[in-house]
Amino acid sequence: MTNTPTFFEAFRYWLKLGFISFGGPAGQISIMHKDLVEEKQWIDEDHFLQALNYCMLLPGPEAQQLTVYIGWLLHGHLGGLVAGVLFVLPAVFILLFLSWIYAAFGNVPTVEALFYGLKPAVAAIVAEALIRMGKKSLKNGVLALIAVLSFAGIYFAGIPFPLIVLGAGLIGFAGSRFFPSAFIAADKPQKQGVPSQAAGEKAKKRRSQATLGHSLKIIAVCVPLWVFPVVVLGLTRGWNDIFVDIGLLFGKAAMVTFGGAYAVLAYISQQAVSHYGWMLPEQMMDGLGLAETTPGPLIMVTQFVGFFAAYTHAQGMSPAMAGLTGGLLTTWVTFAPCFMWIFVGAPYIERLRNNRTLGASLSAITAAVVGVILNLCVLFTIHAIRPSGGFDAFALVASLVIFLGLVRFKWGMIPVILGSALAGWLWKTL
Repeated sequence: MTNTPTFFEAFRYWLKLGFISFGGPAGQISIMHKDLVEEKQWIDEDHFLQALNYCMLLPGPEAQQLTVYIGWLLHGHLGGLVAGVLFVLPAVFILLFLSWIYAAFGNVPTVEALFYGLKPAVAAIVAEALIRMGKKSLKNGVLALIAVLSFAGIYFAGIPFPLIVLGAGLIGFAGSRFFPSAFIAADKPQKQGVPSQAAGEKAKKRRSQATLGHSLKIIAVCVPLWVFPVVVLGLTRGWNDIFVDIGLLFGKAAMVTFGGAYAVLAYISQQAVSHYGWMLPEQMMDGLGLAETTPGPLIMVTQFVGFFAAYTHAQGMSPAMAGLTGGLLTTWVTFAPCFMWIFVGAPYIERLRNNRTLGASLSAITAAVVGVILNLCVLFTIHAIRPSGGFDAFALVASLVIFLGLVRFKWGMIPVILGSALAGWLWKTL
């Protein structure tokens, strides 16, 4: 870390990020990289990428976990807690409101029109992030080849994301032993300033938490908090109640969502639509559309499912109160484990920061992530420009203009997001 912010400065940034974090994990990570590494310089390039690579290996939303990690680095457990909560808090209330409108009145065309312009903006943001991260991460032909193979594996062969990450890590591990010069990015990390004495002391304190005793304390606090709402609802409403089903389903999903939100959507859809019969397939798609066009992690679609399921099926409560309870319960059991993963594992990652073998593995994983981001860039662009197999001229022009503005004129993220939403609304309504 080069410039250590005050707690209040970090608080204001995490709050702002919660309102502008559009674009799914790729867009959110690109926003944080631009803000925290390049502009504010709160964290070095290699440190940011190592934290990102660790979060990529965890179940759950990697962008939200990255905010917890960086918040923890800056201001300890309280900093990580504040960063992780503020990253999702605006999305919680926005999506709760939109879910209620949808459940009570049906589709929300006005909202869809307002967020229509965000799809090309997201495609442009991810493309700009791809170029920026590729320049910094792909330092030689071997790492570039890993990125290409990663893209080909996930786009053409449909290889699951966790297997790609595991394969890249193994390649980096072997490369550190037999071809160390090929992984120069791990041996010569970029520096963006000299850490202050306070930052050095803070980093030493974070590494000192890599003990079994500290890990067990975190687990002893987090696990009871995680299951507490489900236990209370089970004791008060019965263990066959829909709220217990909601808590168990999304709590289990939080443990197996390796590869991000898209990896778990098929499982959630199958359970909510076919197994429990909480909603129709088209309603599931509508929920995904709402989650895609609001800030926060895409996994927030689970909150819509929990809200809608409780709104339409819970007994003994008003629909609105049932939906509110179901939505908040879903959000709690989905995100609570994320803090535990970081507070337990991050100290060990910090202790191994200067390990050359680990550095080589993480450099290879970073290269693979660039390929995954390229896959997302292609998918987002196709989804924006060719919706339902057609052709959207507005989306093509808007994405090109926004991309040019980001790369050539260094447009800020907030003007891009607000301007894109306004342009899309005008195009759809006028």
